[in-house]
Amino acid sequence: MASNRFRRGYVPIFLSYYKPHLKLFILDMACALGISLVDLAFPLATRQALNTLLPQSLYSAFFAVMALLLWAYVLRAGMQFIVSYWGHMMGVRIEADIRRDLFGHMQDLSFSFYDKNRTGQLMSRATSDLFEITELAHHGPEDLFISAVTLIGAFCFMVRIQWKLALIVFAVVPIFVVFTIVQRRRMMRASVEVKQTMAGINGQLESSISGMRTAKAFANEGQEDEKFRASNEQFKGAKRGYYKAMATYHAGLEFTLPAMNVLTVAAGGFFIMRGEMDLVDLVTFTLYISTFLTPVRKLAAFVEQFLNGMAGFKRFVELMRVEPAVQDAPDAREMGPAKGDILIDDVSFHYEDGPAVLDHVSIHIPQGETVAVVGPSGGGKSTLCQLIPRFYDVTGGRILVDGQDVREVTQRSLRRSIGIVQQDVFLFAGTILENIRYGRPDATEAEVAEAAKRAEIYDDIMAMPNGFQTYVGERGVMLSGGQKQRVSIARIFLKNPAILILDEATSALDSVTEARIQSAFDELAKGRTTLIIAHRLSTVRSAHRIIVVDENHILEEGTHAELLAAGGEYAKLYRVQKGIV
Repeated sequence: MASNRFRRGYVPIFLSYYKPHLKLFILDMACALGISLVDLAFPLATRQALNTLLPQSLYSAFFAVMALLLWAYVLRAGMQFIVSYWGHMMGVRIEADIRRDLFGHMQDLSFSFYDKNRTGQLMSRATSDLFEITELAHHGPEDLFISAVTLIGAFCFMVRIQWKLALIVFAVVPIFVVFTIVQRRRMMRASVEVKQTMAGINGQLESSISGMRTAKAFANEGQEDEKFRASNEQFKGAKRGYYKAMATYHAGLEFTLPAMNVLTVAAGGFFIMRGEMDLVDLVTFTLYISTFLTPVRKLAAFVEQFLNGMAGFKRFVELMRVEPAVQDAPDAREMGPAKGDILIDDVSFHYEDGPAVLDHVSIHIPQGETVAVVGPSGGGKSTLCQLIPRFYDVTGGRILVDGQDVREVTQRSLRRSIGIVQQDVFLFAGTILENIRYGRPDATEAEVAEAAKRAEIYDDIMAMPNGFQTYVGERGVMLSGGQKQRVSIARIFLKNPAILILDEATSALDSVTEARIQSAFDELAKGRTTLIIAHRLSTVRSAHRIIVVDENHILEEGTHAELLAAGGEYAKLYRVQKGIV
């Protein structure tokens, strides 16, 4: 569930990430203050030297002041190092905290969220968006603080030198502020569009790279290139709008700031002519204008940084505000080791506003029984399997495991007792050892080897050049389909769950490989409550019970022999498959 922390405004949420790094933030701001004070001291010291020390031939004092200024700039360099290094490290730590929260939240989100969101778009939120947030986290407060101190300090000193000239110079500031606000809005809109377009490109790229083998198999590289080109053109259009707004802003800025220098010299010359200030005061005033322009430029850079950073941060907060469709009840309890008795009691289910996938289905699977669910595609077989571990919540009825409603126990404790083997086996890009050990991360290598033997993959592994340290590639691409499936079976052996769900686990394999793996499945199912979802009826004949599902409800159930004798839907499916074979 999204924390109340993310129900507040964007700025309070952003500032809350500074709290764990408050000491580092204070150090950064203190050094930023020191840098500003040194910058403000130089024109003042110069004025004092030109007005008093040199005219009175106080040369020793003059050089002492210059030496002091030099040491001040040495100190300033040290403070600049702290700001640049530790300030950036603070930004990195904040980015790491944000990424931690984002990843943790994404792990809490339900299957339905990933059904609707592309991997590439989510990757964009966890990478490029967060980099710009880091830059904002470091430079934002620091630039604002330095700019505020320098501007206020410069204004105060400029008023002391010649208040009329100070007012004339600062009369330009409201024009600059209004111009900045207008352009800021344009740049914000353009920045958000760029973020959305980049997320789309990442999604397209992720899809194209994942499907590269399919594209090559169909000789459709040109079509994929065209899709990418269209996305890239969208990106260029979005960037064009952003850079046009940015260029307008910078062009206005580059006119305004030098114009202030010209205005200062012109107005200062007028006041000198009238005897209201002298040349030293004008030189000092001009130095303060230079000091004044630096924070103005920082503010300009901050506007761009703020737009990019906050656009990414808003996308982060929007994702953090997404509530998981499946959540633990406030009083959910831990479920102990399961025995394996499953009751599917009058269950109905549909996806959001879609049609019913299951309609008032009831099945009781006693502990240790093997039940097969068969039927045509789209009949709700796989959905039924996803409801038991609560990947989705039923929309009607209830599911009990050992007499406990699955909605009344924690998801983690429920899933600890369930092992799932699917048709599309997912292996992580690591070694065989790491992938098998994923079933129980604390398992020893001997236990992993034993699991591999029981899954009948041990000999294959030992025949590989690096044995259990063999790299399997992205999604296990270096292994055959049968090897990937047996690695996933070994993973379940290691987990040792009370309930086993085989969801079309052999449908993607050839008959010879299927026959080899079937013995591993038979071994895996011993002593466990097993639910088999299958298209191939040859894999379910030994089940204690076979249930035929079609059009969202149960058509018939019984043993293989009983259903053949009944001559119903199962018998028809069996005859069709036997005829094909």
